[in-house]
Formats: sequence, C-alpha cells, structure tokens
Amino acid sequence: MANPIRKGRLFYVMGASGVGKDSVLAWARGRIGGSRDVVFAHRYVTRPAELGHENYVSLSAGEFALRQEKGLFKFAWQAHGLTYGIGIEIDLWREAGLAVVVSGSRQHFAGLGEGVGEVVPILIEAPAEILRQRLLARGRESAAEIDERLARSAGPEIDHPALRRIDNGGALAAAGERLVAILTGAA
Repeated sequence: MANPIRKGRLFYVMGASGVGKDSVLAWARGRIGGSRDVVFAHRYVTRPAELGHENYVSLSAGEFALRQEKGLFKFAWQAHGLTYGIGIEIDLWREAGLAVVVSGSRQHFAGLGEGVGEVVPILIEAPAEILRQRLLARGRESAAEIDERLARSAGPEIDHPALRRIDNGGALAAAGERLVAILTGAA
C-alpha cells in the first residue's frame, strides 16, 4: 500500500546539465496533473524565455535583483552565468498542506542548512555519454562550454538520509514513473 503524502513536504530535484531533469519533471507533472496534493514550483531565471523549455519565468538581471532585495525568493543561486530563484510562494503552498516540487542546483542544495523543514532531495542521473549527446542536441552551448559542463557534472556529493536517486539514462517514462512514485508516496 502506498504511503500517504505528508503535507508540506519539499521535494528538491537536482542533477547535472543534460541529465534530463526538466523532461522528467514535465513528464511527472503531466502524469500527476493536479490529482494529488503536489504542486510544481516554477523557477525565476535571468534567461530569455524559450518555447518548449523548462517551467520558468524569465527575468532581467534588474528584475531579479529587485525581487531578491525585497525578499521574494526562498532560494536563489547562480550557475552557468545565470541567476536562479524559487519564490517565497512555496512557503504558502506548504502551509496549505501541499507537497512542493522544486528544480534546484546541487551546489545550492549542499548549502541549504536548517530552516527548510522536511525536504526530500531527488538526484536525477545519467551516464556521461548520454549527457554529452543531450547537451549537443540542446544546441545552447559550444563544444567547449559542453566540455566544461561535463567536467562539472560530478558536482558535490549529496549526503542526506532521505536522498532518492533516479536513473534517466534510458526511457523517459521509466524515470518519470519513478519520480511520480516518489512524489506520491508509492516508492
């Protein structure tokens, strides 16, 4: 029998560039579709909006800085020349009893510290050659930039007792189903 979703839980999804994190998240979001007490937070990113890309709100550097200055981000970090944030609205969602899924950074997670409440870190992984193929297909970076990303793909080791791992080296549906199972308490 599946475990019930514990209200207010934070699921912090992370993984190296090209691992397919956004695809797995989109797959799970489509599958859950509001049928559970699970919501998917959008990120605020200082990147121009792109159709068909991850669930994010595009902000200029000035807009981001203003929102950060006014305390409107629960989490904020920089990576790959961009600034990312998760809005404080996730605190309201958690207080309302919803489990919240965020797409974050491994480096940022390592420095979260106390005061976050119940968090379940989820690390999405894939073999290095698959990461390279996906980054090349994405077409956002030069070969040299891709090599730099791959060199950093090992990232910090995540040491957390609740860490869950998802292999996304194969079929997207398999990784997506695994994420759905974790989010809904079935795994």
